[in-house]
Amino acid sequence: MDRTVFTGSFTQQEPIPEAGIAAALEVLSHGRLHRYNLQGDEAGETALLEEEFAVFTGAKYALAVASGGYAMGCALRALGVGPGDRVLSNGFTLAPVPGAIASVGAEPVFVETTESLTIDLPDLAEKAATSGARVLLLSHMRGHLCDMGALMEICDRAGIAVVEDCAHTMGAEWEGTPSGRHGVFGCYSAQTYKHVNSGEGGLLISDDAELMARAIIQSGSYMLYGRHRAAPPAEVFERVKYVTPNISGRMDNLRAAILRPQLADLPAQVARWNALYYAVEEGVRNTPGLKVIERDPREKIVGSSIQFLLPEATPEKIEAIIAGCLARGVELKWFGAEEPVAFTSRYDSWRYAPPQSLPKTDKVLAGLVDMRLPLTFSDEDATLIASIIRDEVRAAL
Repeated sequence: MDRTVFTGSFTQQEPIPEAGIAAALEVLSHGRLHRYNLQGDEAGETALLEEEFAVFTGAKYALAVASGGYAMGCALRALGVGPGDRVLSNGFTLAPVPGAIASVGAEPVFVETTESLTIDLPDLAEKAATSGARVLLLSHMRGHLCDMGALMEICDRAGIAVVEDCAHTMGAEWEGTPSGRHGVFGCYSAQTYKHVNSGEGGLLISDDAELMARAIIQSGSYMLYGRHRAAPPAEVFERVKYVTPNISGRMDNLRAAILRPQLADLPAQVARWNALYYAVEEGVRNTPGLKVIERDPREKIVGSSIQFLLPEATPEKIEAIIAGCLARGVELKWFGAEEPVAFTSRYDSWRYAPPQSLPKTDKVLAGLVDMRLPLTFSDEDATLIASIIRDEVRAAL
């Protein structure tokens, strides 16, 4: 067997675009990093980012915040979720999602996961009817979108508000509608490993004026909400400003300056990610013992990571595949390991939530392997990575 080794890095991002560096230097040179520290009729980088993100997603309102996790917690608070409430969410997601629920004192109720890595709609319908939850925090985990029309029908029928966690789907669409535009709120991340990179950062969108006014007050606007551009009119703030707590989580002008050129470049970046994704997918397709995740044609993806299943492999064989790939420079993450490693924790690791049984999800996660696809990789890299995975799976199975 060919033992070629891949020498690229799975955690190295592309540099910030020159336009972002120049904008950041301008902010540093004038020193007005705080979003409300403006001069004259200056709009400020953060307000301009919000305005541009609202246009990008087609939303009426947008808010830039400190992180994607803060965006989710902010959305839940704006909806009035609090201690003792139950919130539906995916059994397969990352820790900041149940963490956002726990941050408001609420209790996660996990919903089963399908082999397509999306929320199980029949289980959602049952729990929507029986759990007493009035909010679904829906995670588009690793970029996989479920049938959003069917999901919204279930939630609308049950009177459940949907908050979309779009940390992995900025730029993705379902039947032509951008991710984040089906629910009452869409929450996005600008953390380094997401689709735009400011180290940390988040964005929140909504068409609901009162909910967004609450979110803006919560984020730490004081009474400076008039300096927001992608925001509801002043009379909406008058209704909520005295009863909405300040839970500061603002984005600053420096991070916004870095992000604005990246947002403009995002459609081209999506095309590059998808080329890498489909090259790896085709390279591993038809490997005995390996199952690719088939994507629904109604979904426009952003392939910044790729997943596959090893449905019949024992834990020992999966560990051998992970180790064999790592020895050849390919870093895979496994969601079925006994203990969480890096970001691969799962619902039974989150012991601040009540114990729950999700047998379908357990079966999926037992054989689920995940891999990042940074844009520092070339198409040739993707082909080589796929061949290494294919070789190691064949050798182990």
